[in-house]
Amino acid sequence: MKILGISAYYHDSAACLVVDGTVVAAAQEERFTRKKHDQGFPIHAIDYCLSVGGVNGGACKPAEIDYVVFYDKPFLKFERLLETYLAYAPVGFQSFATALPVWLKDKLFQKSVIANAFKDHWGGQIDWSERLLFSEHHLSHAASAFYPSPFEEAAILTMDGVGEWTTTSLAVGKGSDLQVLKEIHFPHSLGLLYSAITYYTGFKVNSGEYKVMGLAPYGEPKYAQLMKDHLIDIKDDGSFSLDMSYFNYCTGLTMTNAKFDQLFGGPRRKEESPLTQREMDLAASIQAVTEEVVIKLAKGIAKSTGLKNLCLAGGVALNCVANGKLLRENVFEKIWIQPAAGDAGGAVGAALGAYYLMLGGKRRVDPTLQDGMSGSYLGPEYQQDDIEQRLVSAGAKFTTHTDAQIIELTAQALEEGKAIGWHQGRMEFGPRSLGARSILADSRSPAVQKLLNLKVKYRESFRPFAPSVLREDVTDWFEIEVDSPYMLLVADVQQSKRKAMTKEQEQLFGIDKLNVPRSDIPAVTHVDYSARVQTVHQETNPKYHALITRYKEKTGCSVIVNTSFNVRGEPIVCTPEDAFRCLMGTEIEFLVVGNAIMRKEDQDPALKLDYKNAYELD
Repeated sequence: MKILGISAYYHDSAACLVVDGTVVAAAQEERFTRKKHDQGFPIHAIDYCLSVGGVNGGACKPAEIDYVVFYDKPFLKFERLLETYLAYAPVGFQSFATALPVWLKDKLFQKSVIANAFKDHWGGQIDWSERLLFSEHHLSHAASAFYPSPFEEAAILTMDGVGEWTTTSLAVGKGSDLQVLKEIHFPHSLGLLYSAITYYTGFKVNSGEYKVMGLAPYGEPKYAQLMKDHLIDIKDDGSFSLDMSYFNYCTGLTMTNAKFDQLFGGPRRKEESPLTQREMDLAASIQAVTEEVVIKLAKGIAKSTGLKNLCLAGGVALNCVANGKLLRENVFEKIWIQPAAGDAGGAVGAALGAYYLMLGGKRRVDPTLQDGMSGSYLGPEYQQDDIEQRLVSAGAKFTTHTDAQIIELTAQALEEGKAIGWHQGRMEFGPRSLGARSILADSRSPAVQKLLNLKVKYRESFRPFAPSVLREDVTDWFEIEVDSPYMLLVADVQQSKRKAMTKEQEQLFGIDKLNVPRSDIPAVTHVDYSARVQTVHQETNPKYHALITRYKEKTGCSVIVNTSFNVRGEPIVCTPEDAFRCLMGTEIEFLVVGNAIMRKEDQDPALKLDYKNAYELD
């Protein structure tokens, strides 16, 4: 049984192929089109999934696809749009009038739009409308959280901006069954509240939320109580409601309104203008409120179900700081988070939900596997002959080496403090680079964070970097004892690795804190001594594990910097050519693609690119 899951037409379009209940391929459309958060029909991602979905990893013909499942229900979304307008009419006519033509042209008739897209691409021999199914948005999230998890049974919590009507859901998964127990509906949304603060602090909604999370440790939660007094009413079980008089997303084209401005003492920050302490304090405050809601929701579902395991999905589940706090609360014995927790992962849940809930597939949890996501290495990979042909065509000068030489030379470059592009194996699915399409650096260097942000990533200097650490060594460096393969848990650096602050340093505020080394691994230690940890496992990424092992042998340190292989505003690189262009457009010094190594000084200067201004700012 072959089922194709699709997420599209909002943001982060993606495709996933499930064969007999196993996720065999998944990718986001943006990686192929090079358009960040591409919302178009994911034809390139579908083509890729079919290319590896056949017997023994060969191609799968379109006619072999039994069902195509879309990740939400357009009619229910349109119902929300219409009912929201009627509830607020005549206020909100502008936003309704703006949205209506798009709905009438495409979104309301998505069954025929999708079927026609398949027909246009593969011909008209198949009636795709007969194979097309639609899942509910939060059911897709819940299925993506539970079915690939390593649990026979678990509570499931999904949180995001909004699906059709649902913004938060509590569910229970047992074996092949999944039942939704409770929902919170639009306009009351934790995700939209976080997005409102993202908007107000001058960042882009649906892309800048992680910046707010990264900015939070520079501030104090001075506005948290004000938010709880005016914006959000939080009950003991975590259920909540928003005071909509402060928000504009139901009726206008902005997230907040003048009353919101008045509450926080002035207008929103202009995009790209200097950050002030107010933005840092607002970020700290919304982070504190989010953590309170998440923990109370988890405690509520633990009490009502008595279950020991929890699965998380939805955009809010990408808030790794809140996830780390939840882990430390010990509400559940084990927590598993879908690595593609946002809308892209809805493609996975749509396909798995159809297989288990509609078709009655029997679920088997394999105790020898970490989970059912294959380390999230589900995207395209390139064979060495293909890599070399692509690099030659791009004008790259490279040398080829054995696996052992690649490990040795890259570990040496890390030790020398070089910024390294690392392109190996299958591309990651989801928003995090996990050692397949990564920029790597020496975690011991106090200069690396600012260097990578300003000269490689071309982004704000405050943005933190994540550590990749050998799983067997994680407790030596961080206060965490569980797997964190998907970089979705924040933990504190071990006390023994920290550096004490002087009295003068402790008095610093805001971005001034950034330049103070706080541990033996300052490049990945945030100003509050925390880090977004990725545990590296030999079973899922042996080459990356071998690299860090060799780096440890050279330096005594089993932690390296890992950040996504891209510049600000660019999708993570997919092809060898993408990687080479990024080398030539940034101050990356050393690039490894498969078994080929490129050094910046060896390349033709005429191929240098202006990557700093190549992409729209995120």
